[in-house]
Amino acid sequence: MARLHINPFSIFLLIIAAGLYCERVQAQDPVLPLASGQPEAWLVTYGPGELYWQRFGHNAIWIRDPSRNIDHVFNAGFFDFNQPGFLRRFIEGRMLYFSAAQPALDEFRQYQFDNRSIQARPLRLDLVEYERLLNHLVRQVDPEHRHYLYDYYLDNCSTRIRDAIDVALAGQLSSVIAEQVARQNFRDHTRRSTEAVFWYYLGLETALGLPTDRNISRWQEMFLPAVVDEVIAGFEREGRPVAGDLFTIWNSSLEIPPATPPFTAWRYLLAGLLLTGFFSLMGRLAGEVMAQGSINAYLVIAAQGGLLLTYLWTMTDHQVASPNANLLLLNPLLILGLWPRLRRLAALVLLAGVAFCMVQLLLPGGQYNLDVLAFLAPVNLAVGWWLWRNAPDL
Repeated sequence: MARLHINPFSIFLLIIAAGLYCERVQAQDPVLPLASGQPEAWLVTYGPGELYWQRFGHNAIWIRDPSRNIDHVFNAGFFDFNQPGFLRRFIEGRMLYFSAAQPALDEFRQYQFDNRSIQARPLRLDLVEYERLLNHLVRQVDPEHRHYLYDYYLDNCSTRIRDAIDVALAGQLSSVIAEQVARQNFRDHTRRSTEAVFWYYLGLETALGLPTDRNISRWQEMFLPAVVDEVIAGFEREGRPVAGDLFTIWNSSLEIPPATPPFTAWRYLLAGLLLTGFFSLMGRLAGEVMAQGSINAYLVIAAQGGLLLTYLWTMTDHQVASPNANLLLLNPLLILGLWPRLRRLAALVLLAGVAFCMVQLLLPGGQYNLDVLAFLAPVNLAVGWWLWRNAPDL
């Protein structure tokens, strides 16, 4: 009689799969508020997720209209990796996003699966305001009008929801909120939303230039879904509140971002010092040839980084990338250090870049790049010292 041989590792995988299956089977659907039987419009706010593009949260408008057989969420945050020229559009800052509507329960289950919080706030609109909102949303998802050029701060999924509510209110929202000063600027919100992801945060801080440090209005601050909810929750027209109480559809176990950006420069300074120490040690152990090879590699990488920042500044639609003080740290001129007779010139570029960045940080209206400076300054100073010391006498 043949015997069935079962690998212990297979048993382990079967147990894990069975546990996941049971968890999915036992998982409850999101809890929805009771329907009134009348047309309803809800502002839906989704919490941040674990993936980098989910760090800023998301929002949408949920329409429940039994007379029209509508129970759909209108969402302006869709994009297609397969669209023609997707990578080129992404690099040039000309990404095409589109709006779509899908059944509410289907959408909520997707965000529940991603462990993202779901909260909804009823919009207290009269019949005329409701019809304006619905007509606007339906037009947005029409195939002829649903695509738009995405801008991270000025025209995104959240500003589209903000604008839709403003259309419903006949411009009353923008006329009031546009005059108010934002509580935080674009950079502050970006920093606090992404600080939990080490390299993503550093990459954004390197690419974002001075425009993100400028003062903005409360209206512009509504590029963030959480701010849209906060503003709508407290907004009144003619003494009547625009929105009702918040209803929690699904609670996430993920931590929410801090209310203000924390001080993170220490961790990037530590990383920069460790990187500098590692390559210094490797150079001592492997000899002068290896040290020179490491120096040359860094010069090439830093110069390429500077070329990328220059490209973002001058050749793309990424307005928030220009001007950018980080070009003082990642300078295309560093490529000159590959030629021995120009090493001292490259060393001066490195040292001057660090000095100028420190000065501009202290000036009113300067660009906040302390984290980038903390990471690159130890490396740049060490490389600059090596170039100066090993430059031939002229």
